[in-house]
Amino acid sequence: MHRFVALLTLPLVLGSCFMGQTTLDHPLAADAIAQLQVGQSTQEDVSRLLGAPNQVVELGDKSAWLFSYQNTKQMGLWLLLYGSYGQDTQSDRCWVFFDENGVLRNIGVSLDASQSSYHLSGS
Repeated sequence: MHRFVALLTLPLVLGSCFMGQTTLDHPLAADAIAQLQVGQSTQEDVSRLLGAPNQVVELGDKSAWLFSYQNTKQMGLWLLLYGSYGQDTQSDRCWVFFDENGVLRNIGVSLDASQSSYHLSGS
């Protein structure tokens, strides 16, 4: 029995650590976004280049589509009475706005998902 208790408490004495990464959806391709042309590209062009949107917002007879990708990195360390955990979430987002004829009128892009990093903060 004493060996079993010793094995259970061993991680508390020696400590433990972990690293993990979680992604949500697929990364956005900057080269595909660069092919979109305001005033010329259609909803069909956008679908072909970027795939299905994560969200569609109807704005009267106009619409906006959101494409997004999220990358989260987690890291933790526990030593006796000290614990540290860090998490960094960064996202790629691309909003495309269409007029009443389904022609692209505006694009808003932020490609930051690759900037997520592993880090620790004290607790």
